[in-house]
This record gives sequence, C-alpha cells and structure tokens, in this order.
Amino acid sequence: MFNDIGPLELVTLIVLAVLIFGPEKLPKVIQDVTRTIRKIRDFSESAKQDIRQELGPEFKDFEFEDLNPKTFIRKQLDNDDLGLKEIRNGFDLKKEMAEVADSVHGRDTDPSPSPAASGGRVDMTKKPEKPAADDRPPFDMDAT
Repeated sequence: MFNDIGPLELVTLIVLAVLIFGPEKLPKVIQDVTRTIRKIRDFSESAKQDIRQELGPEFKDFEFEDLNPKTFIRKQLDNDDLGLKEIRNGFDLKKEMAEVADSVHGRDTDPSPSPAASGGRVDMTKKPEKPAADDRPPFDMDAT
C-alpha cells in the first residue's frame, strides 16, 4: 500500500502527525485509524466471500484481481493457446518501419513487384505508368 513512500517522506508524515494531533492524542488516533482500516478490510473480505457464494461453483477460480484491466490483458497475452508469442516473435518492427519509410519516400525496396514473390503483399505506392510510344491519352468529350 505504501511502497512508494521513502524514509524522508515517512519522517515528515510522523512530524506532521505529532504537530497536528499532539503527543498525548497521537496513540489514540493511530489506534482509531488502524481499527478503521481493519474494519474496511473485513467488510471487503466478507463482500468478496458473498459474491463468490452467489456466483456458484462454476466460478470457483474467479479472482477479483482479474477485474483490473491491466491484469486481465497481461493474463490473456501470456496465454499460449492464442499463438500470440509466435506472432510477437515474427514481427520485426525495424524492418516494417524501414519498408514504410521507403514506400513513403518512393524508394523501391523489393525488386520483384509480384505479390506472390513478396509474401502476399501488394505494393500500394503510386507509381506513374509509362505509356507506350504509340498510345494516345484517352479523349474525354465531356471534359473539353
């Protein structure tokens, strides 16, 4: 709960507590705070047990920590059934970024333009087609 409080911060909190409550009332305040925290924990645990009982036996491995989105996603991504590790290992970000940069700048990275030779990828860059010497451009009557 207080993993990110350093020793200097802890000393500062203690000094502030002594100044605010005084040395006579401080033990009573600490007892009241710990009693309140204990009651909140007990209430939380009893609510969790009630929910588990109401859900029934089919949810016996249900953990409330799994409701945290970060924990849920981490647990799902570590699952080997989805095959995400193979996808993650087969993805080369530097190569992909270099291909994107080359296509944006109009450089040809793959000498073979056929989609079958490039692993099923289609070249989406705009390249001007060179007309043959005897081809005339199309004539549009409506445009003139």
